[in-house]
Amino acid sequence: MADLTLPPGRHAVIGASGSGKSTLLSLIGGYLAPDRGRLRWQGRDLGLLPPGRRPVTTLFQNHNLFPHLSVAQNVGMGLRPDLRLDRDQRDRVTRALDQVGLAGTGPRRPGDLSGGQQSRVALARALLRARPILLLDEPFAALGPALKSEMLALLADLAGDATVLMVTHDPADARAFAPTTLLIEDHRVHPPLPTGPLLDDPPPGLRAYLG
Repeated sequence: MADLTLPPGRHAVIGASGSGKSTLLSLIGGYLAPDRGRLRWQGRDLGLLPPGRRPVTTLFQNHNLFPHLSVAQNVGMGLRPDLRLDRDQRDRVTRALDQVGLAGTGPRRPGDLSGGQQSRVALARALLRARPILLLDEPFAALGPALKSEMLALLADLAGDATVLMVTHDPADARAFAPTTLLIEDHRVHPPLPTGPLLDDPPPGLRAYLG
């Protein structure tokens, strides 16, 4: 059985539909259990931890915002799901919204915001959790090209030292965001490779998928 070691940094995850990209994220996030093998983070076996106790945040395409809560409350759930925030935590929510360009939107509801603004709310919540692993399951796929490029640049700027895995079907997103890429073929994850050379000269399976 082969081992896969993932260094810190930003990584794209690319492969044909059904190859196992979302499955990989679900295994890391704890939503699926592996049939065999172990998942370790800094020497700790993550398989023993439920999703909520893993050092992982997942950002989904549908944002998972609660429509009955305010923007500030949605972001605050990244700190405390019961929303019993002290003054310092409320200040952190305000700063997180400022960071993603949403200053002053805290009292509003998600339904009052544009799709791009909702993406920023979800990003603010994910970053506020400050988990060392950030999983992106095509969170900006529904955005137009210009706004998606803006969100990827913002995320790259704010991710800090987190290890980020971004599932994408778009090679342009991989080039723009991730220095390295994990290719998945037939539910097998290949070691990370430099994104540019991999996409410039892809192996046959990836070439057929990219067209």
